[in-house]
Amino acid sequence: MLVHDWPQDAIAQAIPYVVYEITSNTGYMFVGDCFDTPRFAVDAIRDWWVCEGQKRYRKADRLLILADAGGFNSCRSRVCKAQLQELSDISELCITVCHYQRGCSKWNPIEHRLFSHISINWAGIPLRSFDTMLRYIEGTETESGLTAYFDRR
Repeated sequence: MLVHDWPQDAIAQAIPYVVYEITSNTGYMFVGDCFDTPRFAVDAIRDWWVCEGQKRYRKADRLLILADAGGFNSCRSRVCKAQLQELSDISELCITVCHYQRGCSKWNPIEHRLFSHISINWAGIPLRSFDTMLRYIEGTETESGLTAYFDRR
């Protein structure tokens, strides 16, 4: 926390990964305190599928993932592709990943529909602990019906 203002004074680092369901306007944020890795991202997707996705979409046989072009889930990450293949094998889902072009990640619905509202919700609040941060994430709702849920790793 406080990592952007005074990195030397940071207590910890919070890594978010979000699964956003466009059809239900629901965001599931997984927050970890480890590094931003392909395993963390795929575990978040797997947890969402096991806890919510397969209940909500019982007849689904495929999953479409829209992802940013850079970082751990980049189009060039062989590790991420291998781990998504493992998830596909276990869940018996055909998984397709479409990447936004570099520099276009701000077109990702997560940025506009979820992160912007979370940022407004905790505006001006020092995020000095995970509990404070998670409380403000969980309290995020909008008039259009957006609801945010979280899971701490």
